[in-house]
Amino acid sequence: MAKRVLIVDDDPAQRRILEETVKRLGFDVKTAQGGDQALQILESPEKDAIALVLLDLVMPGTDGMAVLERISQKPGMPPVIVQTAHGSIDSAINAMRAGAVDFVIKPASPERLDVSIKSALKIEALAVEITRIKKKVEGTLTFGDLVMRGEAMNRVIMLGRRAAGSNIPVLIEGESGVGKELIARAIQGESERAGKPFVTVNCGAIPEKLIESTLFGHEKGAFTGAVDRRIGKFQEADGGTLFLDEVGELPLDAQVKLLRALQEGEIDPVGAKRPLKVNFRLISATNRDMIQLVKDGKFREDLYYRLNVFPVAVPPLRDRLDDVPELVQHFLARFSAEEGKRLATISADTLDLLMSYSWPGNVRQLENAVFRAVVLADGPELTVDEFPQIAAHVDGFQAHMPAAPAQVAARLGYTGPALLGAEDTIPHTVEVGAVGSGIKNSLGIPAVDEAGEMRTLEAMEADMIRLALGRYRGHMTEVAKRLNIGRSTLYRKMRDYGLEGRMN
Repeated sequence: MAKRVLIVDDDPAQRRILEETVKRLGFDVKTAQGGDQALQILESPEKDAIALVLLDLVMPGTDGMAVLERISQKPGMPPVIVQTAHGSIDSAINAMRAGAVDFVIKPASPERLDVSIKSALKIEALAVEITRIKKKVEGTLTFGDLVMRGEAMNRVIMLGRRAAGSNIPVLIEGESGVGKELIARAIQGESERAGKPFVTVNCGAIPEKLIESTLFGHEKGAFTGAVDRRIGKFQEADGGTLFLDEVGELPLDAQVKLLRALQEGEIDPVGAKRPLKVNFRLISATNRDMIQLVKDGKFREDLYYRLNVFPVAVPPLRDRLDDVPELVQHFLARFSAEEGKRLATISADTLDLLMSYSWPGNVRQLENAVFRAVVLADGPELTVDEFPQIAAHVDGFQAHMPAAPAQVAARLGYTGPALLGAEDTIPHTVEVGAVGSGIKNSLGIPAVDEAGEMRTLEAMEADMIRLALGRYRGHMTEVAKRLNIGRSTLYRKMRDYGLEGRMN
């Protein structure tokens, strides 16, 4: 869905020109005839649909500066680009000090507007991402910070906010990659425990012998190797939230102690003389069918009903495709900044492609696909060509991969001076190339001898070492690095194959 730009200008002709220009740039448009109407829109629920404001500074009544000063004090406002006439640069600078992100001089060309709007949206996206990361670290992330705007997620948000108002145990169910941990963090961020510790435990990643010590801690000398006292995850989460991810993977003996911790609010560290009281909020998550695990005897029925007091089911991404455009923009802004690329948009047909895919790996798969696309992209916009693996699974789309560059003749991998004796170490090689390409100018080691019989692995390995010695001109550290073996192993193999004499 195209982002919406609010155009605020009292001149009908100028407003109409800007409206048509911004529409041609691929944005949805809403107009306001003056500052009062703009404030009415920006101070209503309609504000959430506005991605950017194009604001004229000079207007009768409530002018642009008055609008800026009023909305700059309110959170969640869209970025503002101001318009100014020639000779009003000082006013533009004052406007930017008041909170505008950029200014354009009237009449602005379509190219200048395009650059300014896309840059402002990119800066806003990065600012939102930085705020989200900061809140995540501080334990104050809320549902308003999450990228989930589709109808399918409304029930999840409603249930999450209800759960945040209580200390009730929550079980978040959903496929892998749907964002269960973010839901758990948002529940804490909107609860009275916001800002307190949020301790995550992946129950499937802890070795079975260590899971009790990891969760409940141990005293010094409690078992062989316990040289120090260890604080368990329950104690780390004291006063905050303990998030047990993949709770269905817990072994049965650990389930017994977890049940006691939930019922009594106390834990028994390994080797401790007395139990410890802990104050924690428990949120669990699973991608397994917990009822089936109970039936199979792999999960305690009494613990299941203790965890499943307040279930929250997160739908897979294929059932909430309305979230895909905003998720893509979110990941695009983040990865473009990380990779140092000036990518700001995604083409309409590419967005159609991503909206037509079923995403079996859910949000995590989408995130990785956008990351790969950003790395592949050479232009300012993501296209279908950057998503070849997705296009291969969706009818009507085809990614055009660039032709592989022609192979060039092998050249020395090390340009420094050759070590004595290294010049004559290159073995007999053959020319090889891609089948059907007609290119035969890369070095290769023959797999068969002149009689047509297969050569031994030892003979080919000896040739490989000879080739590396010549290619890297006898520099042993480089040769060992390129062959991915240690220097001592390289020297031993050279001794075995009689290559030492060539380097003396």
